[in-house]
Amino acid sequence: MKKRPAAPAPEADEPATGSSAERSLRLLALLASEGRALSLAELAAQLSLPKGTAHRICTQLLATGFLARDVDERVFSVGPALRQLAFDTLNHGVVRGLRHEVLSELVRQVGETCNFTTLDGVQVLYLDRVEAQWPLRLTLDVGAHVPLHCTASGKLFLAQMEKKDRDAVIAQITLTRMTPNTITDADKLRAECEAIAKRGYSTDREEFIAGLVAVAVPVFDAAGRPRAAMAVHAPTARMTMEDAVKRIGALREAAKRMGKLL
Repeated sequence: MKKRPAAPAPEADEPATGSSAERSLRLLALLASEGRALSLAELAAQLSLPKGTAHRICTQLLATGFLARDVDERVFSVGPALRQLAFDTLNHGVVRGLRHEVLSELVRQVGETCNFTTLDGVQVLYLDRVEAQWPLRLTLDVGAHVPLHCTASGKLFLAQMEKKDRDAVIAQITLTRMTPNTITDADKLRAECEAIAKRGYSTDREEFIAGLVAVAVPVFDAAGRPRAAMAVHAPTARMTMEDAVKRIGALREAAKRMGKLL
């Protein structure tokens, strides 16, 4: 009887414990939790992996789109495939239905369209929305992206970042003028973010679309981390900025319920 060939021994720089899949998942989880790009040396050190093993995992994950090179090519960030996976997970099954019901109840309370959004790279991603039944309204599909610098949710996400991270993002993005009210000066945008951080909510004063106002509040997860935003928007013909601010109490209550569904 022929002997079966022996299984190949692990490489000299690779621990015998832990599967390749497990190490890949730990690496992706680390990048996602850090919220910033990490170098190969940082990844290897924090995961207690040899650099050769970490490099091999990163190469595989780059090829499949789960990792991406950052502006500085020596560091890695989450890739489009991982973002899509996160989006699909957040919109999965029963939990998605429960979140949608929170939005629907909020719309019944405030009488205007409400959105559930999250940060995706340097853009705002629409995870869910419920339209108010008015003939005049803005329609944005779930999965759509909008800018950070001129939307209520976007400025809220900027305001919640560490100052150094916020400054880096503002320096990277293009502050395109969407309306006469759009903030296109980086220093003014930084000052706006500081004010938002202090008051705990953000506004869009016709900065994204002329004639449209919005307010947004953060959604925190069980660990108290800001993970998403709840926002309401409407044409100024129906809702003034002062009217929008009066709806913040209802938004915050809905955000608490939404946070339990993250």
